[in-house]
Amino acid sequence: MTAIVLRPVTEDDLALLRRFVTEPGLVGLDWGGFTDPHEPARRFAADGYLGGTSSRLIVEREQVATGFVAWGRRHFGNPETTAYWEIGIALLPEWRGQGIGWRAQAMLCDYLFTHTPLQRVQAGTHPENIAEQKSLVKAGFQREGVIRSCEFRAGRWRDGHLYSRLRDDPAPDLRS
Repeated sequence: MTAIVLRPVTEDDLALLRRFVTEPGLVGLDWGGFTDPHEPARRFAADGYLGGTSSRLIVEREQVATGFVAWGRRHFGNPETTAYWEIGIALLPEWRGQGIGWRAQAMLCDYLFTHTPLQRVQAGTHPENIAEQKSLVKAGFQREGVIRSCEFRAGRWRDGHLYSRLRDDPAPDLRS
């Protein structure tokens, strides 16, 4: 397996990020309708996609941008004592199914556990996205359960599946 690299967003990546907000279906089930095509450039100009509460890194393989990973700070109650990271990934269709996604998500968890004190990283996915469910488990996540009617998509409310990885959970072997 060729090495996967996570790197900061550059100006050259803005066309890729713009595609994810303007091409229906490019993100699969996560397509929520068209959004502002200029937002990626504004966000990059504001903080390079490395903000205090939400950030993105480009997923690269063989020096080609294949998509991005994202994370945001969330909390259950008191933001000082119950904070956790919620992560997500979007890969271009031609790069899916090659082991990039689970490796990128595992690497992002390792990055967050190394550089921040938060205890928990969580990710949600759709019940019908079996590939992502397998990817999260391979990346060291455990399935926690179903979140009922958590997302309005394609005209109706739908359930989601919640996964988490804790700081003390074993990290997967990225070489496998």
